[in-house]
Amino acid sequence: MSADAVNTGSRTTRLLGAAVLIGVLALILLGFFGAPEDDEQRDAVRMIFVHLPSAFGIYAAMATTAVGSVMWLWKRSRWWDIVAHSSAEIGVIFCGLTLFTGSVWGRPTWNTYWDWGDVRLVTTLILFLMLVGYLALRSAGGDENAMATRAAVVGLLAAVNVPIINRSVEWWSNRTLHQKSSLTDGNLEDLTLFTLFVGIVVWALFFVWAMIHRFRIGWLEHQLRDIDLETALIQRRAEAATESSGEESR
Repeated sequence: MSADAVNTGSRTTRLLGAAVLIGVLALILLGFFGAPEDDEQRDAVRMIFVHLPSAFGIYAAMATTAVGSVMWLWKRSRWWDIVAHSSAEIGVIFCGLTLFTGSVWGRPTWNTYWDWGDVRLVTTLILFLMLVGYLALRSAGGDENAMATRAAVVGLLAAVNVPIINRSVEWWSNRTLHQKSSLTDGNLEDLTLFTLFVGIVVWALFFVWAMIHRFRIGWLEHQLRDIDLETALIQRRAEAATESSGEESR
């Protein structure tokens, strides 16, 4: 297989990658030097420019994983199975980043890095662990179809947790340190709101860029497994033919 055949980059992904880099630079400049500090949270509020886009990234990744899982269970489409797997890997990144930035933001705001009584924190951690388990299941080996089916079930169960995370502030308002949605409470204005939307767009572009690359890697791995299987079958048939001809000569 030539070097060009295993290259997962393209003109589109290079443009996307450049856009992400430019967007990250713009986000840093706007977040640290453009957007004003908050009256109550001071500079700690700047964590929102990473934390909230990462949370939206979780929603996008889990929705994609759920669709891919359903399509695998319904159509047995390897293409959709690879989509689900790819999106779950990116979802782990977004989920871990959301937990990390939330903890860092929580220390100056809530005076603690973590509160086990907070429903949103705990359910997000559960989602992270389920995604780690999903990837561990994927790497366990065994029959590829059976592995994909088990992973699809786990992926769908993990996706069910997303609306619980999203609505936890409203459903368990007495058991959360989180405020309600920053986008709907009217407290974000002007440059702060603009910077937040820049962060959302940058993370969305990163998701698309990472999905394209990870899907192409997954598809190449699938093709290599097919080639290895075909080679093994050819060798086994050749061995069987040799054994058969040897018995006939006797």
